[in-house]
Amino acid sequence: MRENPLKSYSNIFFIGIGGIGVSAIASMMLLLGKNVSGSDSNHSNILENLRMRGAKVFVGHNEENILENIDLVIYTVAISDDNPELKKAKELGIPTLSYPEALGLISQTKKTIAIAGTHGKTTTTGMIAEIFLSAHTDPTVVIGSFLKRGGDYENFIAGNGEWLIAEACEYRKSFLNLSPYILVITNIDNDHLDYYGTIENVQKAFAELARKVRGDGFIVTNPNNALIKPALANMKAKIIDYTTYPELALKIPGAHNRKNAQAAYAVGELVGISKEIVESVLTHFFGTWRRQEFKGKTRSGALVYDDYAHHPTEIKATLAGFREMFPDKKITLVFQPHLYSRTKLLFNDFVEVLAMADFLIVMPIYAARERPIKGVTSKKLAEAIKKKNPNTLYMESFNTIAKKLSELAGKDDVIITMGAGDVYKVGEKLVGISS
Repeated sequence: MRENPLKSYSNIFFIGIGGIGVSAIASMMLLLGKNVSGSDSNHSNILENLRMRGAKVFVGHNEENILENIDLVIYTVAISDDNPELKKAKELGIPTLSYPEALGLISQTKKTIAIAGTHGKTTTTGMIAEIFLSAHTDPTVVIGSFLKRGGDYENFIAGNGEWLIAEACEYRKSFLNLSPYILVITNIDNDHLDYYGTIENVQKAFAELARKVRGDGFIVTNPNNALIKPALANMKAKIIDYTTYPELALKIPGAHNRKNAQAAYAVGELVGISKEIVESVLTHFFGTWRRQEFKGKTRSGALVYDDYAHHPTEIKATLAGFREMFPDKKITLVFQPHLYSRTKLLFNDFVEVLAMADFLIVMPIYAARERPIKGVTSKKLAEAIKKKNPNTLYMESFNTIAKKLSELAGKDDVIITMGAGDVYKVGEKLVGISS
């Protein structure tokens, strides 16, 4: 195995250090004894954890944070080109890498298992990671969430073995920086159309990634899926159909999770991990942070869950999973749309799937990296859903929503906070968690 090329740097600054992926690389550098500093736009538990481990972290982006002794800057792809820290680094001639580029360099030093797909990649990555850890292969793991390990949550595991297990994000073709030996494609769907424009362009990006798998490698997927099939033409790697693997009874509900487990099962078998270990891990897997995660109970006995679903396909699958788990309970959903562009492009799809909840509260759009789009609002989304489901409200305040649900929900209710933003704070207020 080649040595990690990031080892040659001593003082590394991370722009967006509070992000799931970027913080994982920062953790890796801390373990290597590097001087780590960085910035993020908001305070978070991730920042606090990095501070406790020796990183110097700033809240807010300022060119003064970039000191002349910094010899490498790693940045999240979510920032704009006019970010003051990135501009300052380039003015000083400091080498810069995007997070995907940095992960790609690490990928070149190990046998990489890349888990890609529009939906399900985080859960599948978590499953594969737990299988490899249980088999004592000592893998390095980079996941787009947190694994629940004992009482801790980890998005990075440092291993000395030959395997890198990495979640491969399709946003802006980030995953093309990876060099997979095994590639998992869970599915392909119409997301990130603000960048790709069409589903055909999404498929072309996945095809480009699949072509990077070397001839003695493997592509684990459902080759008969209509959206995946066009991305698999003329591949040199062997294609493995995960749908032929056993469908297990899992702790986490939903047909989508059973498919994720089949893909993980296939990977475990490919590398020679015993059936007993694979099946034991999968049937005891409790999920990852913000994926159908149980947060606790309200004082009145309502169950509170949180989920990261933010695309109509994910929402539909997740709600179906909760219906499967709680067929006799009332499902109350608090949904926070993620991105103006996604809300605009998939507006009608959102209306259809969100109306499936028994009671729905829609929150303002979480803008993330975007500026508002005229005429695109959560209020309009709520009004459209209300025509299909009268039990729909538009509400803005975390505190107001938590208060209302505390009054309305009882022991026969399941409350789900859902979205890729900070909607989880509503659930934490309901169960008395301070954040």
